[in-house]
Amino acid sequence: MMGFLASAVDGVVATVTITNERKRNVMTADMWRALPELLSALAADERVRVLVLRGAGGTFCAGADLANIEEAYPGGEDSIVTRAEAALVAFPRPTIAYVEGYAIGGGCQLAVACDLRFAAADAVFGVPPGKLGIVYPAASTRRLVSVVGPAVAKYLLFSGDPVGVARAVALGLVTEVATPERLAEFTATVASRSPMSLAAAKAFVESDDPAVVEHWHRIGVASPDRVEGVTAFHEKRAARF
Repeated sequence: MMGFLASAVDGVVATVTITNERKRNVMTADMWRALPELLSALAADERVRVLVLRGAGGTFCAGADLANIEEAYPGGEDSIVTRAEAALVAFPRPTIAYVEGYAIGGGCQLAVACDLRFAAADAVFGVPPGKLGIVYPAASTRRLVSVVGPAVAKYLLFSGDPVGVARAVALGLVTEVATPERLAEFTATVASRSPMSLAAAKAFVESDDPAVVEHWHRIGVASPDRVEGVTAFHEKRAARF
C-alpha cells in the first residue's frame, strides 16, 4: 500500500498527517512531491492560523523511502526532499511538528523545517546520512545548525545515532515534551494571537532583509490587529483577532 499525505482543517488548525504505516511512515517520492502543493492549498485557506505536521499510527516519519534514493538525495541541492522542506519553511503561519515514535533522516528534516517541535515521551530522533553514505543537503544542514547550534549539529551528523526525547530536549532539538491535549492547548493559544504579529515575528526570525523589516513595520502601523490589541488591553479583555 502506497503512502499518502492527508490534510484536515479543524476550526483554525490545519493538520497534515503522514500516512505510510506499514513502513513507519517513510516518505515515498510521490509524497515528497505532493507536500508543496498541499501546503500551498492550506496557505491559501484564510481559516488556517496554525499548521500541525504529524504521522499516523503513533510514528512521525522514519525517513525517505530508500527505494527512491536517487530522487530524494540526487547529489545536489534541488530535490523532491529539499523542495518539500522549503515549502514547509515558507508556510506563512506558525508550524508545529508533533513527533511520536520515530523522526529519522528525512523525518527529522521535516520536523526541523517546522517552527516548533513538540514530542511525545516515546519520540526518537536521528540524522543518519553518515551511516548511508549520503551527502546531507546543505540547506538542511544549515537549518539543523540554526535549531541546535554547530556543535550539536555535528554531534548528530557525525554519530548518526538516534537520541530519545530527553536527550533531544537537552540538545535543543525538541521545544517541549507534550501530550496531544497539551498540543491542542498550545495551538489554541497560538491561534488566538494576532496573525499579523506572528507573521512578522516569523519573517524577522528567518530574515534580516531591510525590505522585509520595513514591509512588516509598515503593515503593523496600519493593522486593525494593533487597534484591537491595544483596545482590548485598556478594556481588560482578551483581544479578538
